[in-house]
Amino acid sequence: MCLIALAWQVHPRYPLVVAANRDEFHARRTMALAPWVENAEVLGGRDLQAGGSWMGARRGGRFAAVTNYRTPNPGPGEWSRGALVQDFLLGAARAPETAVRLMCDADRYGPFNLLISDGQELVWATNRPTPAWRSVPAGVHGVSNGAPSFVEGRPWPKVVKMMTALGCWVKQPGAAEAACTPLLVALADDASVAEAALPDTGVGQAMERLLAPVFVRGLRYGTRASSVVRVSAAGAVVFCERRFAANGVPAGETRLELPPA
Repeated sequence: MCLIALAWQVHPRYPLVVAANRDEFHARRTMALAPWVENAEVLGGRDLQAGGSWMGARRGGRFAAVTNYRTPNPGPGEWSRGALVQDFLLGAARAPETAVRLMCDADRYGPFNLLISDGQELVWATNRPTPAWRSVPAGVHGVSNGAPSFVEGRPWPKVVKMMTALGCWVKQPGAAEAACTPLLVALADDASVAEAALPDTGVGQAMERLLAPVFVRGLRYGTRASSVVRVSAAGAVVFCERRFAANGVPAGETRLELPPA
């Protein structure tokens, strides 16, 4: 993932609501949102190049998502970041326990932000600038390819936009029953960002400009999928995914649901 907004313990019926965009090279082989072969109670896409996944949810309330942490010349990492998502979704360990264990090997992965929830606790872990983890407080939060909003004092403009959109959504009457469409529309915002507001992650002004919008539109690289996930207090999951080809051309849509645990 490259942009995640989430509402944790805010909505009375849905303790976790997530709206996220995955930005990636369009040539990278990917499997669309589907139940997993290893466990049909896990929903998510799969990375067919390095293995693993960028985001998924499991019946009962388990959730995981990962973003790259943007730095100049980061190196590929010895292990795939997507395995962090896959292993947590298929495992049984609590989120804090998983984060503690991860600290020993965190530097063997490329730079990452990891969000994991066991249904009871939501945890963030990273290996930049050094391995660290913490429990995420209740509220509406966001993370892209830098520090998350609950750590960084000045979230990137795209993060602020999606936090605002999600915050409005969870406050609407009947939001629990609403379709995924309003959040998917917010995720499709490709408006450019003012030069003065661009982050400085060491990749150059032209690249910062390309990557700054909520929705990244490009020929070789851009937003591949927009996703909305809702997890109920009873562990039911609603997962919507819109997929895109080069230059943001629509390439399919999937909506899957899992019943309460």
